[in-house]
Amino acid sequence: MVVILLLISQLLFLSNIDRLQIKTTLDTNLWHLFIACNLLIVVLMITAELWLRYSKQSPKYGVVSCGFLVSYLMYFVLEPFIDGAQMTLMMPIMVALIYFDRKLLYLMGLFSIVFYAGVYFGLERPFLHKPLLEFLMVECVFMVFVLMAIAVIVRAREARINLERLTKEGQDLMVERAISDKLLKIDALTGLYNHKTFHEYLDSLLEQCESNNLQLQLALFDIDNFKQVNDTYGHRVGDLVLKVIADKVGGMIGLNDFAARYGGEEFAVIFTDKSFSESYEAVEKLRINIAQIEHLQAGSKPITVSIGICEYQLGDGKELLFRKTDKALYTAKKQGKNRVVNRAESHEEEIVSHG
Repeated sequence: MVVILLLISQLLFLSNIDRLQIKTTLDTNLWHLFIACNLLIVVLMITAELWLRYSKQSPKYGVVSCGFLVSYLMYFVLEPFIDGAQMTLMMPIMVALIYFDRKLLYLMGLFSIVFYAGVYFGLERPFLHKPLLEFLMVECVFMVFVLMAIAVIVRAREARINLERLTKEGQDLMVERAISDKLLKIDALTGLYNHKTFHEYLDSLLEQCESNNLQLQLALFDIDNFKQVNDTYGHRVGDLVLKVIADKVGGMIGLNDFAARYGGEEFAVIFTDKSFSESYEAVEKLRINIAQIEHLQAGSKPITVSIGICEYQLGDGKELLFRKTDKALYTAKKQGKNRVVNRAESHEEEIVSHG
């Protein structure tokens, strides 16, 4: 953009040079050098653009080198017409600042100071008769530019450190919040979801059942004779039994299933990605595996569970679903425990008993 503005300004200047009557130190016989400088500027910018697009090696050094050459070519173009054209020589320092590279900044600052000294004593003083004070002023400006650029880099690094600190604090806060949310949702003893979270999740799923015809089955597990375990071996052993059974339940259900500790010795599992027969088979397998667990602290005696399972019917609502499932669990207990009863079986028994 700087180069485009430079070329446009030169075009406007050349088209109005007679009317402006500007005095210049440029020899009218050296216009070819003036044009050559502009052509070189355009060639350099095209080269830099191609370098950035197609070369993967040291792009910043290519950009800074191009900026250095372009700044001096611009200086030679502007110097005959504009006082203070030396300001264009600050471009390499500003380009180095873009990369926030302090080493590159020092290098370009030192190189600019030395190179301009060569330009001054080799060209400006003998041919343009520029005073020494102007040379010293330009060199001082170089130094000030470098110091200001260093200050910008230091401030940017401070800002980056502060941003990283704030980001880390934010991440730590998110982790703490996630842990806190998890603790509020998880039962401390068993590691399964708690009663409150279970109902929140079930409410959400039942809405999907009604709107999207989602298949859902609810199973309630109750540990058989658990009071006898507590009375015989103590509550500490009872807690160990609960944890072992919960681990088995959590480890055997699918990724889309949801297990929770519903009450003292009662667990609940929601199946959402299975047909009823698949869910029934899953809880039957769970029942068998739980019965095979060897509880050393409880005298190595088998501890079994009774399970009631029911498939949700559209329009039933949560309360009716629980009544049906709980009735199936009651039937499993009544029929001798250590068994799975579905809602249909419990309903048949109810009809027979009433008959």
